[in-house]
Amino acid sequence: MELNVVNIQGTDTGRKVNFSDEIFGMEPNDHAIYLDVKQYLAAQRQGTHAAKARADVARTTKKLKRQKGTGGARAGSMKSPLFKGGGRVHGPQPRNYDFKLNKKLKQNARISALIYKLKGEAVTIVEDFTLDTPKTKEYINILSNLNLAGKKSLMVVAEHNKNVYLSGRNLPHSKVLVASDLNTYQIMNAQNLVLSENSVKIIQDILSK
Repeated sequence: MELNVVNIQGTDTGRKVNFSDEIFGMEPNDHAIYLDVKQYLAAQRQGTHAAKARADVARTTKKLKRQKGTGGARAGSMKSPLFKGGGRVHGPQPRNYDFKLNKKLKQNARISALIYKLKGEAVTIVEDFTLDTPKTKEYINILSNLNLAGKKSLMVVAEHNKNVYLSGRNLPHSKVLVASDLNTYQIMNAQNLVLSENSVKIIQDILSK
């Protein structure tokens, strides 16, 4: 599959970028996408929630009443979950929600996500550019020239560019990402992908391994 390369004014440069059929000619794997997105979201969870069990509650351990003859259930201490202020049974404890996925499955998921974007004509190739100073207004103009104003877009650049990153950082519906950090969630979460010309080669090199 070939896509035209445009400049930041939205004008066709006459150049084309080829997406290898060896990589992007496969049938998309929906389950791989699901698992990779699930792992990404799970890894974002802090997992710092905690509840006090009966061993953590600061209350008296004195026996409340005699064992037998009261007509009620026996009770050992006020730390029991049965009493108000007592410890919680099976409450949440700090934990790590992340889980392991094989590298090939994650690679398959990223390829599948990109295939869906390519088939949906939601990928724009823009020639490599830089900004002299961080200017959100200038970044918005670039998106407008590419007919992406107001749309949820992901700008993928070949290498870290501080001015481009800072220019797009304040926009709620746009994100700037380095090609080596591209993941399935970011691809699927964006309506449109904007790939810089050199980032395409980096992405294909990563996905072909």
